[in-house]
Amino acid sequence: MRPFDYARAASSADAARLAREGATFIAGGTNLLDLMKLEVMTPSRLVDVSRLDLAEIEATDAGGIRIGAMVRNSDLAADEGVRRNYPVLSRALLAGASGQLRNKATTGGNLLQRTRCYYFYDTAMPCNKREPGSGCRAIGGVNRLHAIFGTSEHCIATHPSDMAVAMRSLDAEVEIENAEGRTRRIDLGAFYRLPGDTPHIETVLEPGDLITAVVLPPPGGDRQTYRKVRDRASYAFALVSVAGVMALKNGRIAHASLAFGGVAPQPWRDEEVEHLLQGEEPSLPLFQRAADALLADASPQEGNAFKAPRLKRTLVAVLSELCGVKA
Repeated sequence: MRPFDYARAASSADAARLAREGATFIAGGTNLLDLMKLEVMTPSRLVDVSRLDLAEIEATDAGGIRIGAMVRNSDLAADEGVRRNYPVLSRALLAGASGQLRNKATTGGNLLQRTRCYYFYDTAMPCNKREPGSGCRAIGGVNRLHAIFGTSEHCIATHPSDMAVAMRSLDAEVEIENAEGRTRRIDLGAFYRLPGDTPHIETVLEPGDLITAVVLPPPGGDRQTYRKVRDRASYAFALVSVAGVMALKNGRIAHASLAFGGVAPQPWRDEEVEHLLQGEEPSLPLFQRAADALLADASPQEGNAFKAPRLKRTLVAVLSELCGVKA
């Protein structure tokens, strides 16, 4: 690890100012410190935001909740209101990492964690995300964990978060404060950028921007679940995952919101698939058609081609569970 300076932010505005001057935020540090040890990231100065007053979970006037950026993953998963009204989020959090990591990891940091691509972590290998223009060794290389949606010729890495997948299915918005003290909200789907020809630019954050909260609207449905397929039962990143939020009315699907993890550079969502389901009577043939529509735009590599049929089976199983249809 290279030497660095350390500062503790006195306020959100102070943190944003220091970041605009070139400092890197650190909160739980569960991802950043690993990257610094490997010299994948080499910040010259860290600004500690872990003690800012951003660790509350509050009800909003609209009937949803506002989750402070410093809320720990374990606290968010255990919150009574989250477990009651947003069980998909609680389940996704408990499916991620280990208990020790969840006790340190924060809501804001979870959204910003970096890809677990082997080549990104190996500084001896070319990686456009780490060193723009150097190439993507994962294309044609070892790519079992990599993306089948939203990729480009410059990058096929996946986003590793479970929490963000659930939040995408819940229509989350990210609250951001800049160095001038102005606050804005961005839909989580618009918060992340696809790799295109600039895979090193992963979000729409500008220098000095600080995530202060995530805001969830009232849930669109009371039938919620999160299913994660991984190599082992504990502390493994998703091969594929599905977050589902659904409501039934008069025997038909009145609302369907689906997000997918382990398959794209960001939590993936396909509104056409949701529209295909809405208003229909639940059935296995319908679920099969929805899965086929989702996979129509998939672009797997040789090493991760198994993800397409695995995702199809997982989606059909999730829809069956949500609708009470025997698979």
